[in-house]
Amino acid sequence: MSRAAIYRLLAVAVFLVAIFWFIPFLIDVTGRWNFYYTLTSVALLSVASAGVWLTFYIGRINIGQGAFALIGAYVSAILVTKAGISFWYSLPLAGLFAGLVAVLIGLPILRLKGVYFAMITLVLTEVVRLAALALPITNGAKGIVSIPLPSELSVFDITIIPDFSTIENPKLAFYYTACALMVICFAAMYRIVNSRLGQLCRSMQQNEELAASVGVNIAYLRVIVFAISSFLGGVGGAMFGAIAQSVYPSSFVVKDSIDFMLNCFLGGLGYVFGPMLGTLTLYFGWDLLFELGKYQLLVYSSVLILLILVLPNGLLSIRLNRFRRLRS
Repeated sequence: MSRAAIYRLLAVAVFLVAIFWFIPFLIDVTGRWNFYYTLTSVALLSVASAGVWLTFYIGRINIGQGAFALIGAYVSAILVTKAGISFWYSLPLAGLFAGLVAVLIGLPILRLKGVYFAMITLVLTEVVRLAALALPITNGAKGIVSIPLPSELSVFDITIIPDFSTIENPKLAFYYTACALMVICFAAMYRIVNSRLGQLCRSMQQNEELAASVGVNIAYLRVIVFAISSFLGGVGGAMFGAIAQSVYPSSFVVKDSIDFMLNCFLGGLGYVFGPMLGTLTLYFGWDLLFELGKYQLLVYSSVLILLILVLPNGLLSIRLNRFRRLRS
């Protein structure tokens, strides 16, 4: 095994120990239980942002991830409250339904130029929000409330996940679930990027005409990637609905779709784990500027613009640039 591979494995091991043991230990010692919800939100937002990053990977700007998060939240809530399906089964179903909607939308619009695709995705979140207001099954503006906590998941009478309502601290249970989902998501993303599919996506990103000339089915790959992206958005939205135990048409709005995109820019579009770092920085950066009052948004926007100008390849490029300087 190469030294680089060993370093990667060590980094992964340290990361897993940190999120699954060290951080909960610190929270328990300090008694800051509210951080469980904060970090759970960061984990789920990074999952949805990972989907947006994947569409960037094929050279498309996706400003509609909030729409698929809202779809996933409603699908899961309807299945749990009205069909009596376990939340754990509704979670992948919500993602699959969001992916199916993405396929139906993507088949016509992914043949368009990139700028037109971005403009259409910009209105998707508002379209889904208006649909949620109008459809009887979504209960209109009242939303779906009193969603029960996730029930027990067992296989062959062996309890895999306990009933959250019987757990003394459901926040901790949601934290572990969200972190596990985030780890699985980014492990899958890393595998996709380093697979044949990832190689084809890179060829599309560099030159679509050249890729098409050697037999790459551009439209087919775009739809697949968009479906995977929307699946991640749907799963993230379903988890948010379970945590809040409610979902409303305003649960995800256009601003959320823009934030998902900014997370990718801030972390680094050239790095698989960019959305994770970008989400963490953006989420806590906004909270740190809360004390500035009415100047919060102004300072926040100025800092973002400055970071994009100084670090066009994202925060993760700092490590790479430093490594190059050391080698030289």
